[in-house]
Amino acid sequence: MKELKCPKCGSVFRVDEADYASIAGQVKNNEFYAELDRRLKEHDERHQAEERLLTAKVEQDYLKQLNTKDMALGAKDAEILRLQNRLDGLEAKKASELSLALAEKDKTIMQLNATIERQESKMQVALVEERSRARADLQRREDEIGRLKSEAELERGRVQIREAEMLRQHANEMKAKQQEVEFYRDLKARMSTKMVGETLEQHCSTQYNQMMRSMMPDAYFEKDNDASGGSKGDFIFRDFAPDGTEYISIMFEMKNEADETATKHKNEDFFKKLDADRREKKCEFAVLVSLLEPENELYNGGIVDVSYRYDKMYVIRPQFFLPIISLLVQTSKKSLEYKQQLAVAQSQSVDVTNFENSLLEFQEKFGRNYQLASRKFKDAIEGIDKSIAQLQKIKDALLGSENNLRLANDKAQDLTIKKLTRNNPTMKAKFDEAKQISALSGE
Repeated sequence: MKELKCPKCGSVFRVDEADYASIAGQVKNNEFYAELDRRLKEHDERHQAEERLLTAKVEQDYLKQLNTKDMALGAKDAEILRLQNRLDGLEAKKASELSLALAEKDKTIMQLNATIERQESKMQVALVEERSRARADLQRREDEIGRLKSEAELERGRVQIREAEMLRQHANEMKAKQQEVEFYRDLKARMSTKMVGETLEQHCSTQYNQMMRSMMPDAYFEKDNDASGGSKGDFIFRDFAPDGTEYISIMFEMKNEADETATKHKNEDFFKKLDADRREKKCEFAVLVSLLEPENELYNGGIVDVSYRYDKMYVIRPQFFLPIISLLVQTSKKSLEYKQQLAVAQSQSVDVTNFENSLLEFQEKFGRNYQLASRKFKDAIEGIDKSIAQLQKIKDALLGSENNLRLANDKAQDLTIKKLTRNNPTMKAKFDEAKQISALSGE
């Protein structure tokens, strides 16, 4: 759309492409006809001026001839005739030129009209084509927008489904973990000190039989019932190489304590006895599986190496019972391989230094892997603790919301018209008036 301003009233109005083209054509035609009329008028004025000059000259010559006494009458008449003929010729020439100019004008007008019609036709065709292209482009854009909207809706639906599924899984996991936490809390609250310890032993035994027994069918994992030395541990684990050589042995001690127990023990209270049991039963490693000191971050972080106090001794929480068996088994298997290689090398008089370096390198790598595994175990435990804490906060918030709703309901039930109109004489008068009207209507 184009804007045009009226030169007389100054108002602005809009016209489309077709109206604008029509107005432009009219303006061009009017200008052409005005220019043609101006040129014809100028031509007529020049011709009249020339005629006037010629007439004046003829009259002057005629007067001169009249004043000339010696001019013969015949010569005068001849000159008059000649001048008259010349004047007639000029008039005929003028008429001819005028006819040619008019014919040229008509021809030019016809050519201009044809050109204008062609231009208008081209403009109409171009306008139609441009409108068609604009409609097609608009339709394409609308189709593209519709397609993108559909894809966005589908993607939004998929995202919502995934989020709902993740939330459902997370809620189920949190529910399961909360149930497990509540189970152990209730279990600990209901058990005596002796039962607590026996339940932890039963738990570790069940975990081993379910997960490790099928993978290590030749391994030995039984309760330590030999108290001939005056003391005994809880469980002994041993495994053997294919040739029957024992390559690993672990003495396990399980310690738990009920929350209401008056005397609280520490993990280090059992280190000396565990080390003595390990040496007595000729075990290579000693592991204390403990639920003591539940607030101590050192023991909550993962596998704790206390070999700086007692050789090859570790303290773990129950969830690391199976992982530490796997770690120590893999370490001992590698050590057995290096020992066997070292023995072969020594028998063949090969330089033992490379094998010792390999053994040290393996021990260093295992130490790094152990530290990484320990950190990951710690992160997992922290995540579980945070989830439990968050669930507890949600539970407390829901309980608080329930209490507030109960209080609000009690207040709503206790609300009466008498209480509402107390200290409000206007409302009391309104209610009294309504009661009177109701009573009169009833009568």
